Amino acid sequence: MVLNIRQKQTDAVTRLLHLNAPPSALGKPDDEVYKVLILDRFTKDVMAPLLRVNELRRHGITLHLMIENERQPIPDVPAVYLIKGTAENIQRLVADAGQGLYDSFHLNFVSALSRPLLEQLAQGTVAATCVQRIAKVYDQYLSFIALEAGLFSLGLPRTYLELNDPATQETQIEAAVSTVVDGLFSALVTLGVVPIIRCPKGGAAQHVAAQLDARLRDHLKARSNLFTEGSTGLAASLSRPLLCLFDRNFELSVVLQHAWTYKPLVHDVLGMSLNRITVDAEPGPSQQLTGQRGNAKKHFEVGEGDFFWEQNGRNQFPKVAEQVDVELQKYKLAIEELNRKTGSDVDPNADPNDIMQSNTRNLMSAVSALPELTERKRTIDKHTNLATKLLGSIKARGLDAFYNLEEDMLLGKHDLAAVESTVQGSKGTPTDKLRLVLVYLLTCEVLPTDADFRRIEDALAGAGADLAALKYVRQMRRMKLTGKLASAASEQSLPGLATVSQSHLLNWADKTFGQGLSSLTKGVKNLLAGEQQAAVTVAVEALMDGKQTPDVDSFATFDPKAAPGRASKAAGPFKEAIVFMIGGGNYLEYESLTTWASRSTPPKSVLYGATDLLSGDAFVEQLAELGRQSGAT
Repeated sequence: MVLNIRQKQTDAVTRLLHLNAPPSALGKPDDEVYKVLILDRFTKDVMAPLLRVNELRRHGITLHLMIENERQPIPDVPAVYLIKGTAENIQRLVADAGQGLYDSFHLNFVSALSRPLLEQLAQGTVAATCVQRIAKVYDQYLSFIALEAGLFSLGLPRTYLELNDPATQETQIEAAVSTVVDGLFSALVTLGVVPIIRCPKGGAAQHVAAQLDARLRDHLKARSNLFTEGSTGLAASLSRPLLCLFDRNFELSVVLQHAWTYKPLVHDVLGMSLNRITVDAEPGPSQQLTGQRGNAKKHFEVGEGDFFWEQNGRNQFPKVAEQVDVELQKYKLAIEELNRKTGSDVDPNADPNDIMQSNTRNLMSAVSALPELTERKRTIDKHTNLATKLLGSIKARGLDAFYNLEEDMLLGKHDLAAVESTVQGSKGTPTDKLRLVLVYLLTCEVLPTDADFRRIEDALAGAGADLAALKYVRQMRRMKLTGKLASAASEQSLPGLATVSQSHLLNWADKTFGQGLSSLTKGVKNLLAGEQQAAVTVAVEALMDGKQTPDVDSFATFDPKAAPGRASKAAGPFKEAIVFMIGGGNYLEYESLTTWASRSTPPKSVLYGATDLLSGDAFVEQLAELGRQSGAT
């Protein structure tokens, strides 16, 4: 079994777009039933990575609108609502039905609608005399965002702040935990699996695990439930996946460190969100002559169907730049071959009928190949643009130096003088420099002396950095609140891989866009010969293999299918795992897990999720806010 959460969610969304038709009917024409799709802000994010506008049209959706906006009546068309169950949404929904905006209302909520809200819906539609317009009401359990086959998010960007802020009330913490449990329960229902849950004891992870276990147990008691597995017994335990829950405090450095591989770089440097990247467009000829900077933006989408993204997402940036050029050359050769086949060179002695048949075959081949080649060229152009933008940021910010130093730290080499020199240098944003110092603080065995720390503070202040996050992390280290596996992660590298070579630094050629990325990156060396495992990868490996190690022996175990008070008999090994980070994850951690899983013998299937995917800069903002709230400043 391979856990493909994106495909499962797409299938569920497709069914609801067809008015919740059974799966057997989804391949049939929709009898020309055209529909309007109504979304809220959260469900718009859920839909964004799954279906594009042209794909919605194939499912009969002619228009998609936001429930928050003022809308005009379309009285002869059914409306499909996909929304969160909130009092505000119910109020708007009742108003829509009361005004008769649409012919019928097919209501889909992304998680189970609570009884008070269901009563609000019933009372509202009765009072507005529009009950007859409500065709169906469904709980869809889609309260998560599936970005890739093995990657999902709950779209909760401030969870780390909410769970660690000393000013947060207990009711707010309970609400945050409940929201996380709702999202995880939705993901498990969509996947159709009841996992065995493991987590470190104490903290948010165990709190979430206990509530999720209780919810699964209550659900499995029902005679019919939403899971494809049986609801009782342990006969299928060995084929069930492992759900590993972690608190973000388990390892903080991986969210702060700079990346050197393609997907993490695009996310961290170019601000990718929901598989979409927005960058400044290059100025046109007239703007170049006048020296003006245009305000135009370019938008690019990556993800499933993007062959370059899938093939090169784990490659280091210099290799990605080379592959862009390789793919461009392949495209040019394919075009030349098409031109040759459809050329006018004719053998005068050949039979005219044979010539006609040959030309017809060649033309048909060209016509069928052109759409694929055109799409391939569009993809190559897209990644040429993205790689060029990355190259500009790497040169301007000196990201290679930050990455290089941080990898040293993960290997246990902590050079405070080099850190100070980089912070005092001209390259890098204030947050780049702050992130470097934070990684140092989180990975060093002995904290800097007060005198050393004051010098670092002065250097960062001189660079314009906000010191609140720095003081908060220093306070955390002093209180011994950081994770215990960082040193283990630095000691364990993937089998057969070499360590970092410090002699290979970037020597960027000062070229302009349009001359090819191969010339731009001429002489660039890979800074890292092999990946270092994140701390969570070390723990997940031990949990999936059933290893007895001090780091994971103390993890709590929850089995919703086991009798209360009885431990699960399934201790491993496991073939599949769902790894979920409470408080935010990132592409670097995702890459570490999937790289290890693909190289395991036999290969394992790992699905990675988080309350949200955070860039290093975004996480620094939350640490700074915590520093101010906790009085660390």
